[in-house]
Amino acid sequence: MQFFSTPSFNVKRKSPIKWALSIVTSSVLMGALFSNAALAKEPVQEVQYDKKYKTILGQKMAYIDEGKGRPVVFLHGNPTSSFLWRNIIPYVSNTYRAIAPDLMGMGDSAKPDLEYTYSDQAKYLHGFLDSLDLKDAILVVHDWGSALGFHYARTRPERISAIAFMEATLPPYFPMPSLEAMGPSADFLKNVRTQGLGEEMIMKNNILIDQFLRYSNPENPMSDNVIAQYNEYFPNEKSRQPLLQWLREIPIGGTPSNVHEIGLKNNQWIIESEIPKLLFYVTPGVLVPEATVKYMEDNAKNIKTIGLGAAGHFMQEVYADEIGAGLAQWLETINTQKQLTKH
Repeated sequence: MQFFSTPSFNVKRKSPIKWALSIVTSSVLMGALFSNAALAKEPVQEVQYDKKYKTILGQKMAYIDEGKGRPVVFLHGNPTSSFLWRNIIPYVSNTYRAIAPDLMGMGDSAKPDLEYTYSDQAKYLHGFLDSLDLKDAILVVHDWGSALGFHYARTRPERISAIAFMEATLPPYFPMPSLEAMGPSADFLKNVRTQGLGEEMIMKNNILIDQFLRYSNPENPMSDNVIAQYNEYFPNEKSRQPLLQWLREIPIGGTPSNVHEIGLKNNQWIIESEIPKLLFYVTPGVLVPEATVKYMEDNAKNIKTIGLGAAGHFMQEVYADEIGAGLAQWLETINTQKQLTKH
């Protein structure tokens, strides 16, 4: 499974840090990471949302809360925020209650002095979702938001009744069996998991946003305005600790063990659960290649898949309208099915 493409370099003339950074920079410029073959589209006018706040375990969590009706909860991942969903929320907020939290240490949520492990993030996010007293809610999830969302839906079946996901942590490739199995991605993931080197790459040089996210489509990078909004929430090195820790929480070879075990349980649930599921996918994608789509279609119960075309990991920046329209149609379908079941 390839997440990060890392071409060969002569490392004898470079320090380990400079070598790692040169690998990353070249990967981005070559369009190997999160490569979007389709041009990223920036709408003429984007919706700006006021946020609300809830205090969870003594810390404020920020969230968008628009519309009324059945709750639709959008969960982002790394290195983004609820801003990722800004152009998709309007497709549901006229008919549903659209909720989009910022994970702890990200977006407008508080930035307490935490390690920002998966367990930390789950504790705050799941506490926040519990505080909403959700009933019959639908989750829409991406990246680490998918692992957190699958975990929540699996352990709170009385609250969640359907789930849509994209570039998600899915079987059969997640959790990862070993670094070696990652192919060209192995060097990058090894480097960010190395003390000192990872801090230099992610926290000091901010490559996750300034390069990986910005150049997700190298032929048409995200605009200055869009990338500035993503960067606004991480103004200094310390604020980027969650971004680094998320990379170190990727379960590889059984480590971290708790995230590995949660991933296995989530996989079993996503396959066996009867609740309606919607998978958006792109080509080539990053977390969800063609083989994963086929695996899900062949094995998961009650699943619909929608192919969007050429893109990489951050498909919301390319196909916001298509995701919004497809999500709205699917929601209408499952609502109709629910009404028919009642009668």
